Amino acid sequence: MKIRTLITASALSAVLMSCSEPATTNVAPYEGAITQIPFHEVSLDDSFWLPRLETQKKTLVPFSLDKNAFVVENLRRVGAYLRGERVTERLEGRYYVASDLFKVMEGAAYLLTLEKDEALERQMDEIIDVIAAAQAPDGYLYEHHIMPVHLRNPGNHAGDRPYSYVDHSHELYNMGHMYEGAVAYYRATGKRKWLDVAEKNARHINKVFFEGDPAYNDGKPVMQAPGHEEIELALVKLHQATGEQLYLEMAKKFIDIRGVTYSPDGEGVQTSDYAQQHQPVREQREAVGHSVRAMYLYSGMADVAAMTGDETLTPALDAIWHDIVDKKMHITGGLGAVAGLEKFGPAYVLPNVETYDETCAAVGNVIFNYRMFLMTGDAKYIDVAEVALYNNVLAGVNLAGNRFFYVNPLETDGKRTFNHGTAGRAEWFGTACCPSNLARLIPQVSGMTYSVAEDNLYCGFYIGSQTEVEVAGGKVALKQQTLYPFDGKVTIAVSPEAEQQEFTLWLRVPTWSGEKFVPGELYDYADEQTAAVELRVNGRKVKTNVVNGFIPVRRTWQQGDEVVLSLPMPVRYNVADERVEADRGKVSITRGPLVYCAEEPDNAQQVSSVVVDKVGQQGELKPFADGVLKGIPAITLAAKDGALTLIPYYAWNNRGDGTAMNVWFNSEDVK
Repeated sequence: MKIRTLITASALSAVLMSCSEPATTNVAPYEGAITQIPFHEVSLDDSFWLPRLETQKKTLVPFSLDKNAFVVENLRRVGAYLRGERVTERLEGRYYVASDLFKVMEGAAYLLTLEKDEALERQMDEIIDVIAAAQAPDGYLYEHHIMPVHLRNPGNHAGDRPYSYVDHSHELYNMGHMYEGAVAYYRATGKRKWLDVAEKNARHINKVFFEGDPAYNDGKPVMQAPGHEEIELALVKLHQATGEQLYLEMAKKFIDIRGVTYSPDGEGVQTSDYAQQHQPVREQREAVGHSVRAMYLYSGMADVAAMTGDETLTPALDAIWHDIVDKKMHITGGLGAVAGLEKFGPAYVLPNVETYDETCAAVGNVIFNYRMFLMTGDAKYIDVAEVALYNNVLAGVNLAGNRFFYVNPLETDGKRTFNHGTAGRAEWFGTACCPSNLARLIPQVSGMTYSVAEDNLYCGFYIGSQTEVEVAGGKVALKQQTLYPFDGKVTIAVSPEAEQQEFTLWLRVPTWSGEKFVPGELYDYADEQTAAVELRVNGRKVKTNVVNGFIPVRRTWQQGDEVVLSLPMPVRYNVADERVEADRGKVSITRGPLVYCAEEPDNAQQVSSVVVDKVGQQGELKPFADGVLKGIPAITLAAKDGALTLIPYYAWNNRGDGTAMNVWFNSEDVK
């Protein structure tokens, strides 16, 4: 039986209503799509994220660009071949390696907004010149089919000719990542050359797939959705950057034809649900198949629904989201529990040792949920994105920025080689989608902090930052200060350009601060902790209601106004749904948005056999004084056979490989 005390939304409102300041005006949820404030318009001054971005700049991005140097050489050979020069060297790597280069370049583009870097910008421009030269005159860009057969990597199986194996050639997948990189670089620098390459390719794809081009597929429109989704959401980004309606229409067409014009009938990667081709998307109700492909598809669907107002996609998106958070997501935000085919498993099958939880799937979890928020204005989606970001995503790269997890288990013995042949982090992978995804996602966090809709200004992520946004009525400058995720106090200075300006500031109240750690039916708190969320405006407590997971503060703002949101962070104990066999009789420990784990270097006893016998104890919270984990708070609790020391899950395996780790602990207090 679960031990649980829930603080419901109504109870949370009651806590807030006990304050003395008159209530703000009752505010109804905003109905309509919300626009995020892009990364290049938000500057960070944050003790948690800014050091990570500096690590990205100094280590992760240069390291990743170096690992992808052979891809640049591939493209250089393609350009030489197109110019009629003699080429004798074969292409190297798999047929999708260009996507990894494009993702790292996207990450580099985001970093250029941190500070001017002439050397990095020059390197990017040189690579972009190579990319442009590798594009065929009609816009086609795919090394494997441009080069003659004798110069292709013979181990690749991407079809005999262009667009002949759309299921798995990754032609459109590669281009989707190129579009995203080109848009990011355009926004960061204002330079159009790469964006022009992307637009030329998009117009080419539109002609080949939806109109018919005599040079491809015997002149008939291909009319097939790609096996690996990505181009759908990328086309929306291209539309947003250029204003060209065609790209949004293309994104919608690719979504509309999935599972309609083509469905494979085979085994393994050729099953109909592997790439979500088993049904038209509007009829789908469960998250199935390859988890990364699925999350990219669902992200594109949410984008199209938000941008076009297509409400026919909403029932599918709602059902799929609930299927994920109610049945198929680890407490770390990890997705895709089935190894081998990297798939979503059956409901409630969430192993801790044998799980897969690819880093890219967690990246997709963040992308999908943030887009669901932009579509709906509901904070529960940011809550899921936050848990995936701070736990599974950040665990994917070490603190130094040069070793990686592809697979993210919740329990290891230090011996099993779970991570593509290693018992810990790997320097790189033959398929390097995870490191390159980390290179591009982490710098995007600033662009998920604020969003706006008419006279509504949303603060989604709590990160030390500054920005100036345009709301109905004029510009507003915001300066946010916080030690989140280690401390729940958030201070926001609000300075409208006008002397007085009325609008609503929406402040997220995370799910973890109330009834459970993360939205969904999988996990509940098992302790008796209660904590009051407190809001002050200019030093005075404010009464208000919680709407869609936000506290909306509507008032006439003046320069110098200050908002302080206090989100208490007690240590919490979580239990899983009884149908999750791997977690029966066990608890996991969380604090704020962070999942904690026990790692061998901090504990004398075997971490997998620890018994937590006092559910609800707060223990001791103390940051590491030195070493690689310096400044990171550890939690020390009393356990049955001695003290148990816990660190944030994202920080494990930074002190040498071959270390045991555990997230779920036996407990006599739960059954």
